[in-house]
Amino acid sequence: MSLAQDIAVLRQIPMLSDFQDDQLRLLAFSAESMDYHDGQRLFEENERADGGLVITNGTVVLLKKNEDGFEEIDRVGAGTLIGQTALLTECRRPCRADAVGTVSIIRIRRALFKRMIQEYPELARRLFEQHSLKYRATIAALRPIGDKMAELEQLNAERRLQDDAKGE
Repeated sequence: MSLAQDIAVLRQIPMLSDFQDDQLRLLAFSAESMDYHDGQRLFEENERADGGLVITNGTVVLLKKNEDGFEEIDRVGAGTLIGQTALLTECRRPCRADAVGTVSIIRIRRALFKRMIQEYPELARRLFEQHSLKYRATIAALRPIGDKMAELEQLNAERRLQDDAKGE
């Protein structure tokens, strides 16, 4: 792929959508382009993640190990960032990723991404704001579950008291 095509794909990634053209150009130029063939492994489950992978062409299957082998949990294609968290912090891959057919990716190492946000502090601020909004949405979505669990715990406590009273 050409640099212009790589920049166009990077621009589609929500996490990178606030990057200016010159910032995307620097990122695309500094990142590593890689190609994989059908069945080739991009990474293994629990492997140390050193950055993110942007799929520029093809499909990647994500697999999770279970008692029967591996189970497909998702298929992702061009314009997908795998390993968003790994761009920001050290972590492990939560699943395995294999190429389906021919796959091209742009590999963005965490060190490169950190250097970018250090050189452009406004990017760091916008990334923080994006993640803050996501965390708030997650908290809001989980709040009803927490309320229901508290309600169930209250009912269980009342039942235990009733059972204790019957046993006396």
